[in-house]
Amino acid sequence: IKKVYEQRRAMIESGEEVDWATAEALAFATLLSEGNHIRLSGQDVERGTFSHRHAVLHDQNTGAKYVPLSHVFPGQKPFQFTVTNSSLSEYGVLGFELGYSMENPNSLVLWEAQFGDFANTAQVIFDQFLTSGEAKWLRQSGLVCLLPHGYDGQGPEHSSARMERFLQMCDENPYTLPEIDHKDWFTGSHLGTQIQAANWQVVNCTTPANYFHVLRRQIHRQFRKPLIVFSPKNLLRHPKCKSPLNEFDDVPDDQGIVGVRFKRLIMDDQGIMPKSRAPRPPQEDSFKRVVFCTGKVFYELHAERERQDKQQELAIVRLEQLAPFPFDLVCRELYRYPN
Repeated sequence: IKKVYEQRRAMIESGEEVDWATAEALAFATLLSEGNHIRLSGQDVERGTFSHRHAVLHDQNTGAKYVPLSHVFPGQKPFQFTVTNSSLSEYGVLGFELGYSMENPNSLVLWEAQFGDFANTAQVIFDQFLTSGEAKWLRQSGLVCLLPHGYDGQGPEHSSARMERFLQMCDENPYTLPEIDHKDWFTGSHLGTQIQAANWQVVNCTTPANYFHVLRRQIHRQFRKPLIVFSPKNLLRHPKCKSPLNEFDDVPDDQGIVGVRFKRLIMDDQGIMPKSRAPRPPQEDSFKRVVFCTGKVFYELHAERERQDKQQELAIVRLEQLAPFPFDLVCRELYRYPN
C-alpha cells in the first residue's frame, strides 16, 4: 500500500502518467474541495475489486482506519466523503443509493458492482426505476453505476457487464439524428436538448482523464441523469492507459471551445495534427479505413496498427460515450476521412 501511495505522489509531482485510480481520487478530491458530498458503496469499494482504489487504509497493529479523502482540506466536514463496503445484496443496496441520489441531487452518489455481471441481481431497480423513473414520476437522479467489464480471464460471472442490455434500455431513437446548429458548435449548445431528452448516459472511457471529467460532469450540470460507466479491469494498470496532469483542468487547449473537458469521442492520433474540432475539418485523403471502437480494445488495435506500420492509412476513433450517441462527432469524423 505504501508503494501505491508513493507512486501516486510521483505522478502528481511529475505531472505525467496519471493512472485510473489516481484520476478517480482527483475527481473526488476536487469535488470535495468545492463543497460537494460524495458517497460510494458496493461490495468491495474500499479497496476496489482489483486492489486499485485503497480508499481506506488499515493499521495492521492497532486496527485503526484512515480515509485520505476525508482529509482533503482543513476543516473538511465529517462524512463529507463516505465510502462503505456493502452487504451482498445488489438489489437492496442499489435501490437505497437510488433513493439517496434523488433525495440529495447535489451529492455524487456512486454504486459499484464487484463485477459488472452482478448487476443482473439488481435488474428490477434498473428496469423499473433507474431507466424510466424520470419519465414516470418526473424525478431526476444523478446516480453513477460503475460496472467492471471485460473478458480478462476470470471466468463465468466475472467477464461481462452486458453492455448490450444497458444500450437496449436507452430510449434514444437511433434513426432520428438531433438537429445540429453549427453556429453554436464551439459553445456546446449545438445539440439542443439531446442529453436532457435521454433516459440515461452510457460511457466506456479509455483514459483516466476522461473518467475524471465524466464524474465531475455529473455534479456540474444543471440537471441530473443516471450514468452507467463500464469501468475497466486490465486498463487499471495498463502501461499505455495513462493521462498527463494537464488533461485534468477545465480549460480546453482549443481556442473558443467552452465547457468541461469530457470527450464523447476521441479522435485518431495520426495524420494531420493537431486535429481540427470544427464540424468540417480538413480532409485526410491517405486513410483507407476508419475503425470506430470503444473501451480497452483500442489499445490492442493501436499496437497492431503500429506493428503493421499502417498509421497513415488506418484511423482508429474511440467512442467514449455510447448513449446519447455522439452523432455530431461521428459525422465530423466521416467527413474528415472521405476515402
